Amino acid sequence: MTTTNFRLDYGSKLEREIARLVTAFDENKIETGTYPKRWLAIKLLESDEDIREHVGRMSNGASVLEMARQSAEKLQSMLGDEADILLADQRYGFINGVVRQSMHRPLVDRLTLTDRIDDIVTHKWLGLPVFFAVMYVVFRLVIDVSAPFLEWTDSVINGPIAGWLATLLAWAQAPEWLHSLVIHGIVAGVGGVLVFVPGLMILYFFLALLEDSGYMSRAAFVMDRFMRVVGLHGKSFIPMILGFGCAVPAIYATRTISSRRDRILTALLVPLMSCSARLPVYVVFGLAFFGASAGTVIWGMYALGIVIAMLAGMVFTRTILKPDASSAFVLELPPYRQPALKSVLIHMWENTREFVRKAGTMILGASVIMWLLLNLPWGVASQRDSYFGKVSGAIAPVFAPLGFGNWESGGALVTGFMAKEIVVSTLSQVYLGEQEIAPAEPAALGEDLLGIVTGFGEATTQSGKILLSILPGMNLIDEEDETQETALGLALQKQFTPLGALSLLVFVLLYVPCVATLGAIRHEFGIGWAITSAVYQTGVAWMAAFIVYQGGMLLGLG
Repeated sequence: MTTTNFRLDYGSKLEREIARLVTAFDENKIETGTYPKRWLAIKLLESDEDIREHVGRMSNGASVLEMARQSAEKLQSMLGDEADILLADQRYGFINGVVRQSMHRPLVDRLTLTDRIDDIVTHKWLGLPVFFAVMYVVFRLVIDVSAPFLEWTDSVINGPIAGWLATLLAWAQAPEWLHSLVIHGIVAGVGGVLVFVPGLMILYFFLALLEDSGYMSRAAFVMDRFMRVVGLHGKSFIPMILGFGCAVPAIYATRTISSRRDRILTALLVPLMSCSARLPVYVVFGLAFFGASAGTVIWGMYALGIVIAMLAGMVFTRTILKPDASSAFVLELPPYRQPALKSVLIHMWENTREFVRKAGTMILGASVIMWLLLNLPWGVASQRDSYFGKVSGAIAPVFAPLGFGNWESGGALVTGFMAKEIVVSTLSQVYLGEQEIAPAEPAALGEDLLGIVTGFGEATTQSGKILLSILPGMNLIDEEDETQETALGLALQKQFTPLGALSLLVFVLLYVPCVATLGAIRHEFGIGWAITSAVYQTGVAWMAAFIVYQGGMLLGLG
């Protein structure tokens, strides 16, 4: 096995910080000479004094040193050890894996608990069903446990907050256009996305829990045999797992793969994983049309993404990305450990904060632009006659065979090219933007605050009941505890059939990656592969949604 281009994978958290430092060298246009940037980044995290002095003498080197210091402190805060210890631990783990795969040792009588668990979760026949069962439980928990908080957030944003803003605008004697912009544009657009923050927090919590417990390494090991079918190995599954959070860092995580061909193929498959930005779309349609089965439908979207990725990989492997010489897959299987609650919460908070930051910048800007397009030419009587409505209506026939050929969904899918969350934001503005929000009575402020606190307590209690009801023999859920529909969900039920909604979810799962993901692919592999990703995914999405809708109609499910 050649090791000329070998790169040791230090794990997702360490690799993220290494990639940040490598990118910092590029962004600051620092020439590192004969020193590889990745090696320098690792040495900076290890606080190697000689390397720190060397980088400090470089032009703009001080900014990289400061970033390295922040990254080292962040890793210590999250993982409980200094960065040099964490890096050394990963190296020794890799060495241990090599030794275990290359040496034969006499069997010992006593098996550890890790060995006993691994006999099941890494079994060649049971490992894959166990992995899908684990992911099914996670996504059922995400939907069921977060549903009461989703309802509470929706009622707060579209109730007291919208009412307070309407009161403030009325008190300031704001013009009608400003009132419409704030209430029908910003609140409907940004608020429609922020409603799903509780579900995302729970998703990030469980993914961090699985990673810190040591199970994600087992998942990559189990998937190795499965991925060999498409000419890849288990190491490529690690970026794909990261793709469940966000495809952009997952694309950059392919740098740990030595073969350029494997890196390209992995990057083409990563966007098919259901990133967290798609989850709000899944949740709003799932709860609106599939009720108690919403969790199963959403799990099905995640599983379908993996299956389609494998099929696409098989096509690429047999056409434009034929495999080169196979390489061995060596992966450390660390002992199972109790996840550190602090590390899990930091992981959850950082990812949630990034989502909220995006809602406060990109989605806010998109909401304002959407409001303008829905109201231009100025004074237009119907949104259908606005600039946005006319453009959306022109492309709507393309989606008619898929079961959602209305201008509203066509326009939402176009805006989703910027970020998948904006699909929900656009639908919220189109369907809820014309609802009038009455100014709140000043005397009702105290009642509103009390209602918010009381509602949060009720949502917490209800979520606790749902969580405990998962245990065998326990059912604490009463009929009156069932969550109500969100305002957007009720509006969507008037526009879609369940089969059309399912077809739309399949299309959102598979169609063109967002701008940021395409930018990452272009940065790593060139504009040609970015265009390839956009074209093939959109084609696959249309065909898959067509099969779902037309097949369902033939079976009488429409």
